[in-house]
Amino acid sequence: MSGGICHWRVFTAAVLLSLAVTANAAPKDACAQLVQRIDAAPPGPLFLASYPTADPGPLAGTAFLYDNALATLALVGCGERERAERIGRAILWAQANDRFWKDGRLRNAYAAGPVSATPVKLPGWWDKGQNRWLEDRYQVGGDVGNQAWAMLALLALDRPGAETPFRAGAVRIAEWIVQWRDLRGAGGFTGGVIGHEPSPEPRGWKSTEHNTDLAAAFALLAARTGDAKWRDLAGQARHFVEAMWKADCACFAAGTGDDGVTLNPTVSLDAQIWPLTALPDAARFGAALDTADKRLGAQGGYAYGEIRDGIWTEGTAQVALLQEKLGNKDRSRALIAVIESQRSPDGGYYATSAQALPTGYGLESDPSKPRLYFRLPHLGAAAWAALAERGFDPFSLKSL
Repeated sequence: MSGGICHWRVFTAAVLLSLAVTANAAPKDACAQLVQRIDAAPPGPLFLASYPTADPGPLAGTAFLYDNALATLALVGCGERERAERIGRAILWAQANDRFWKDGRLRNAYAAGPVSATPVKLPGWWDKGQNRWLEDRYQVGGDVGNQAWAMLALLALDRPGAETPFRAGAVRIAEWIVQWRDLRGAGGFTGGVIGHEPSPEPRGWKSTEHNTDLAAAFALLAARTGDAKWRDLAGQARHFVEAMWKADCACFAAGTGDDGVTLNPTVSLDAQIWPLTALPDAARFGAALDTADKRLGAQGGYAYGEIRDGIWTEGTAQVALLQEKLGNKDRSRALIAVIESQRSPDGGYYATSAQALPTGYGLESDPSKPRLYFRLPHLGAAAWAALAERGFDPFSLKSL
């Protein structure tokens, strides 16, 4: 009998230890999950994998600039500035140590992991069928929206009142973006470039989402530098976004086609929510939130577009943050509960509740294929979840 009791005690202790390990492995919230991922890596500048469990291929080991900029902003909002600086220093290293470009631009993605190589490592994968190493032409290109998010991240690490490398890096990005100012139609900025050096393809279309990012980033840069030219450029980006408002559907168009004038009528969530969060005097466009509820709502949260096959986790967090900003705390908390339902076993956040969630767009590197979000733990989803939980506005760098 005593042997049975001893065995039970050992078994119980083992179960309790297992539960403790599981609890330690699964952080309690999005901030803790981001901290855990930073602390699991060797010291020094670092890019985090956007999809850490992705199968071999274009997503495996890839650190998208947008996701890492978001993680930087989220960590600042979480009160984890030192950890945020590890990603910020990686962004500066990538800017200074590109294998070809010396003009301040950043790539859309980098190889995940510690950053110290010269030149900085770019993502890619071995294709067995072609028996060669491949790089995705979108990942090696440079969208202006992703550049704007990198500017926001660097300015979040900047110390107002003193010159810092982070501010200098943001200025260099901004100086590269200026060339994409466009005078067609409502003005604004075109999309940047796609493809490999030395002659990547310019993107003629203009994005509501990207111009919203630029309006916020240029405005912050103007405030930090005192240079009025950035304020003027912020106004041009803002004017474009406001011109995308369509009263007939109470929504923002996604942007324009390659001619820079013809509206892209696609209704996507971020194009509705970001202007309401980022632009001054956005209350006059408040009906866009009602449109998002009616046309993009899905399973208690929100889909990316009108193919509402599942929850888009980061988009749902974007709405939660906006609701917090509008003072609708109960609605914000309800959406955060939906976001929490998308936790992965390791404490991360799935990109979507669906196995493959359509966006309504083609894949950037191959428009014949649909651009999808997959049910994989996603850095961008975790970052937006943290921003929503902490009520930190990444466009103004202020707590709500």
